[in-house]
Amino acid sequence: MVPPLPDDALDRAQAGEPAAFSLIYQALSPSVLGYFAGRGSDDPEALTQDVFLTVFSKLDSVSGGLRGLRTFTFSVAHARHVDEVRRKVRAPALVGYEADGDTRTVESAETVALGNLDAGGTTGMLAQLNAEQRDVLLLRIVAELPIEQVAEILGRSAGSVKQLQRRGLLKLKELVHPNESDAQ
Repeated sequence: MVPPLPDDALDRAQAGEPAAFSLIYQALSPSVLGYFAGRGSDDPEALTQDVFLTVFSKLDSVSGGLRGLRTFTFSVAHARHVDEVRRKVRAPALVGYEADGDTRTVESAETVALGNLDAGGTTGMLAQLNAEQRDVLLLRIVAELPIEQVAEILGRSAGSVKQLQRRGLLKLKELVHPNESDAQ
């Protein structure tokens, strides 16, 4: 149980005595925390801390002794609760992303190429790439090797491998969707 607040606690806190701030906090914070918890606040502890930061910064304007302090403290607490409710009402509803239901995407060139691997169409498309692009795409996509390993195998820089991969995928995309390049 919290001991009652001494009658001179407000005067001592207004004079800047650190122990008086502690006494006020210890006496009033459980009630403020209970107020927020009872109102269903998302984070009652954080709101309680916020209330006392405000109360302590405006302590010089408090009058009416301990009763005035208590009234002021709960006025601030109520205002913080109203702010929280308004923030919740104004916040947009967050909905998780569901990739399966997203119709705005198209398959990538590499997905189409891998999908056609069994159909035999991939070999014909790969034959239309230059040898360097074909080697990079086979090592990156089919063998699933990282860029650094492909660069080491081919004796090239990582930047060169990235450029060859990009150009090869763009060429495959043109082969898979020939009319898309005309529209752009």
